[in-house]
Amino acid sequence: MMKLDEIRNKIKKTKVSPIEVSYYYSVLVPLVKINGEMHLVFEVRSLNIDRQPGEISFPGGQVELDETFKEAAVRETYEEIGIDKEKIEIISGLDYIVGKNNFFIYPYLGYLHDTEVNKLIYNKDEVSKLFTVPLEFFLENEPKSYKIKYKPVMDDTFPTNMIQNGKNYNWGNIEYPVYFYKYNDYIIWGLTAKIIYNFIKKIK
Repeated sequence: MMKLDEIRNKIKKTKVSPIEVSYYYSVLVPLVKINGEMHLVFEVRSLNIDRQPGEISFPGGQVELDETFKEAAVRETYEEIGIDKEKIEIISGLDYIVGKNNFFIYPYLGYLHDTEVNKLIYNKDEVSKLFTVPLEFFLENEPKSYKIKYKPVMDDTFPTNMIQNGKNYNWGNIEYPVYFYKYNDYIIWGLTAKIIYNFIKKIK
């Protein structure tokens, strides 16, 4: 029979983390100064990658074993857009996202020192283009917001006979907003837009 002291000791050794999260990612929200004005740096993802080809994102990726979220954000930024790690100043962590597909994203706000974006040698296997948007644009323009709804779908093996009301159980619907920014010919949307919107609300 397990005793209280044993439970206490085991729990104290565990690390608190989100339940049933399988993938951990970290991204950098990069600020850079251009002609005295603050800009955000974005990448257009390569058409040759499997996940979200051609979409607009911040530099980032999966956290590796024995790596912190902050270290992952800096490493991925270096690997993707080619900036020296020493020029990346991490200002602060931002609010994190727990996604519907068992993933966790931790964004960081960073500043790129002594950087000319148009001279960066980015990784063409992952990135097709870099561009910047003045921070003022996001301060002055609210994103368009649209709703997405999800309904649970069970296969035939799900034991509906074991729950109250069976097949008529009220699971409810999952609804959340999807944000869109349009800057010139660029459409910035999804998680990238959500991270921007949350950041902008904090500094307005």
